[in-house]
Amino acid sequence: MKNLKKQTKKTFAAKVSAAIIIALMLSNLSQAQTVDKSKRPSPPAMAMGKIGEANISIDYSSPSVKGRKIFGGILPYGKLWRAGANEATLFQTDKDITVEGKKLPAGKYSFFATPGEKKWTIFFNSETGQWGDKPGGATNMDSAKTVLTFSVKAKKLKDLNEKLKYSVMSNGFDLRWEYSDIFIKVE
Repeated sequence: MKNLKKQTKKTFAAKVSAAIIIALMLSNLSQAQTVDKSKRPSPPAMAMGKIGEANISIDYSSPSVKGRKIFGGILPYGKLWRAGANEATLFQTDKDITVEGKKLPAGKYSFFATPGEKKWTIFFNSETGQWGDKPGGATNMDSAKTVLTFSVKAKKLKDLNEKLKYSVMSNGFDLRWEYSDIFIKVE
């Protein structure tokens, strides 16, 4: 009887150990799949540059048009957008700057936009690191954490920009995608 109890305890311990090992392996496998963001349909991209003394970076995921109508189509005019794909777009400055005539302190911000046919509303939000959309498709921006809002004119381009692209220039940055170009002045 004593040997049977010992054997049962050993079998139970072996089963628990095996379950733990399998769980750890599955956990590592799932983490390995999420770590390689370059394999996503909208891969990560970064725009970097210097405006005055400030180092600016824009970390975003770059979706493609893929034959779809983007603005006024799958991204309706007047609807808040995460200004990229996947996680919310991250704008970072290491110095205080002036954006479209308004002060923005040094720091990290989520960057959102509400596209319009002729003008866009832009939002810098102090909450960072969130996934860009909530389940159901609503944009994941806490309006109470918005630190800067303004509007800019939308420019129509003749040539198609297949992939969303941000560029940092000496006097600001722009967002180009599909046939839209949005320039934001920074000093």
